[in-house]
Amino acid sequence: MTASPLRKSLQIQVSDSVQPYTNGFSHSQRQHRPWLVQKFGGTSIGKFIENITGTIVQSYLPTNRVVVVCSARSSETKSKGTTNRLLNAAASALEPGSVEFVKIVQEIRDDHLEAARTHIGDSEILKRVETEIQQDCDRLKAFLEAAQIIEEISPRSKDIIMAVGEKLSCRIVAGLLEDRGVETEFVNLENVIEANFDINSLDQNFYDYLSRVFAAAVSKCGHRVPVVTGFFGCVPGSLLTSIGRGYTDLAAALIAVGLDAEELQVWKEVDGIFTADPRKVKGARLLNIITPEEASELTYYGSEVIHPFTMEQVIRAQIPIRIKNVMNPSGAGTIIFPDAPSGVSTPSGRMTPPPSSKVLLENGYQLDLSRRHPTAVTIKDNIWVLNIHSNRKSVSHGFFAQIFGTLDRYGIAVDLISTSEVHISMALGGNVNEVEMEKAMASLRSIGSVELMKNMAILSLVGKQMKNMVGISGRMFSTLAKANINIEMISQGASEINISCVILEAQAIQAMNVIHEELLRDVGKLPESFYM
Repeated sequence: MTASPLRKSLQIQVSDSVQPYTNGFSHSQRQHRPWLVQKFGGTSIGKFIENITGTIVQSYLPTNRVVVVCSARSSETKSKGTTNRLLNAAASALEPGSVEFVKIVQEIRDDHLEAARTHIGDSEILKRVETEIQQDCDRLKAFLEAAQIIEEISPRSKDIIMAVGEKLSCRIVAGLLEDRGVETEFVNLENVIEANFDINSLDQNFYDYLSRVFAAAVSKCGHRVPVVTGFFGCVPGSLLTSIGRGYTDLAAALIAVGLDAEELQVWKEVDGIFTADPRKVKGARLLNIITPEEASELTYYGSEVIHPFTMEQVIRAQIPIRIKNVMNPSGAGTIIFPDAPSGVSTPSGRMTPPPSSKVLLENGYQLDLSRRHPTAVTIKDNIWVLNIHSNRKSVSHGFFAQIFGTLDRYGIAVDLISTSEVHISMALGGNVNEVEMEKAMASLRSIGSVELMKNMAILSLVGKQMKNMVGISGRMFSTLAKANINIEMISQGASEINISCVILEAQAIQAMNVIHEELLRDVGKLPESFYM
């Protein structure tokens, strides 16, 4: 059996020797190819830049107009990455007489110069990149010195400091691509926002505006490959405060929407999304396709996929997202496929509904919405459980309002809730602050007895069609009971695509394994015809 054209396009094989971008195609020919946006994380750029520039980007150039979006470079882990070091430098600059920030800037300078010298062979290109790195770091050092003098770093100033990380990363990636014969253009999104918005107007109109201005900036590159900073500004309230650390993914998503891209690729150091964490469950299998709702649930309950809001921006435009592995470029990865109802208008004006499950199956996908099994199981560690028992025989109308008002006042997030007439149990995540938790508990004792349990975990079973799976909850909980795993609380999501329970963190890996073996044994297995 011969693979279909669609399946072939999804299983693109990477050549050992990739030809330069010019490769016999005219500029006009290249201009009419569909857009493809590729986002690379900081650790991928730090450790696998040769794969990115030598294989991954170039392998798509014969068929697509490629946009490369870069996070700030990290040589080892996110905690030791450039962005964290820049934030440490900002904090140091606020300390009177401190010169620690000067040392940090010099370390960042040296790291990026070393990376450029290690990978870029052409002396002229290397000289230009070295000059750009030196200039960026000189400006950063001067900015921090000025901040120390005035003893202030505003949220906007912190954004400017953070932006340096993406600039340096893009300088090196663009230089290395040029070193390999690819015409590139550095695109800095730092100053592309010209319209006035306030902190209360960061709605969908704001993000639609961003997608348009980002696309306009990228389109100016003509036939050259845009290498784009994941950082963008000026965002009301500051980028870090209003958007958070996931701003690079969001930038890539909005560029894909604005360009009406064929696909958004998010490159990581994993093959895609699995039925369970493959580091903890030996039998975990790669999912070749998953719905946006399932991906959002898995992200929220412990699996690092892609931020739900970022995903929403692309999916509403009916653009698929593919998770791929920088260490295994030829792998198919996992595709998060739009499954919105037909007739939905996209920001670009398209009215193209996603393929039916029948069409997907014919092309090698396994998105069968009539399936009767879960999709994946995940664990979220470091959970606290707060139990509150009312000191009255019946709950007053203000009981819940007092509880959630108190938690909100102390910045405590609630992941799961289970209630009865006079009792409420809540699973709390997000690295709860112990001091704030003590203050909240002291306030809550006025309405009832309060108990706090630590070292817990949330076990979540996720599946698009779980609401139609008769007896799935019973099978899940009986499986845990057979393994002598006690359940502290149970909650089913309002979306009806996940069933979650709280267990001891010490039993989390065991629980995930027994659930996977009992309920997900055959999920992710592909028919033989897929490989033919």
